[in-house]
Amino acid sequence: MCDNGLIKTIHGHHSHLGWDNAIAPAAHVAPGTRLTFACNDSSGGHFTPTSDVSAVADMPFDRINPVTGPIFVDGAEPGDILVVHIDDFTPSGFGWTANIPGFGLLADQFEAPALALWHYDTHTMTPAAFGTHARVPLKPFAGTLGVAPAAPGTHSIVPPRRVGGNLDVRDIGAGSTLYLPVEVAGALFSIGDTHAAQGDGEVCGTALESAMDVSLRLDLIKQTPLAMPRFSTPGPVTRHLDGAGYEVFTGVGPDLMEGARQALSGAIEWLIKTRDMPAEQAYMLCSVCGDLRINEIVDMPNWVVSFYVPRIVFE
Repeated sequence: MCDNGLIKTIHGHHSHLGWDNAIAPAAHVAPGTRLTFACNDSSGGHFTPTSDVSAVADMPFDRINPVTGPIFVDGAEPGDILVVHIDDFTPSGFGWTANIPGFGLLADQFEAPALALWHYDTHTMTPAAFGTHARVPLKPFAGTLGVAPAAPGTHSIVPPRRVGGNLDVRDIGAGSTLYLPVEVAGALFSIGDTHAAQGDGEVCGTALESAMDVSLRLDLIKQTPLAMPRFSTPGPVTRHLDGAGYEVFTGVGPDLMEGARQALSGAIEWLIKTRDMPAEQAYMLCSVCGDLRINEIVDMPNWVVSFYVPRIVFE
């Protein structure tokens, strides 16, 4: 904590757009410090409640996915583990989902831009309306959490990395603990890309993107090598979606990526036929609440990938 006993706040203007160990820290903190990060959404505030689909084409792609930080943790050294205890989220109440041409699992099939705007109650966190088509249960989390890599220079913030980054794991939410391998002195931790909801896979490339504050505590485990990020989570991970069961669509074949595409395509076709949804709306809804899962990966030469559509969103 700060000297005055308050949780230290890292404001959103302390943000950056790439992983670089030469970026000056926004703050130096001792292990055990509790912090609140003001996180921008992945568009950096480009989309507003009055935006229309033309804003997708105008999106400044050189400014996407800003993260707040970095934080220098006193005593952190290469070979340590940075422990990120996530306490809670304070959402903004506004968000967006977009189909961005050239991005997403079915980019070759969905070439036109699309945009959905969301408004949700920050106190009750009741399911948010996806137009007239569905109501999606919310589960806030941060998509991008990481530390600086040892390699010099600026590294893209878009792909996930050994040191974390754009992991987009829905289950790293409140009550979870993330463990990251430290590669540079001070670790240089940053966080952003906050979401109010997302399906596993984030298949169209965006979720319910929403600015929010994140409260967490940073700790260290000294000299304990860690090959890749890992996390622990405090209980059932899909209870917000499980209540009414699922419609599930499979992809079967020797290529997991193609299997994922097949399974997602099956889900979209079902939504079009049974829910009377436009194709691009079905695609975005799948990204916000549907889950891709590998069901079987041992019976060569074919594997099974499934896409789970939660029926609760239609109740």
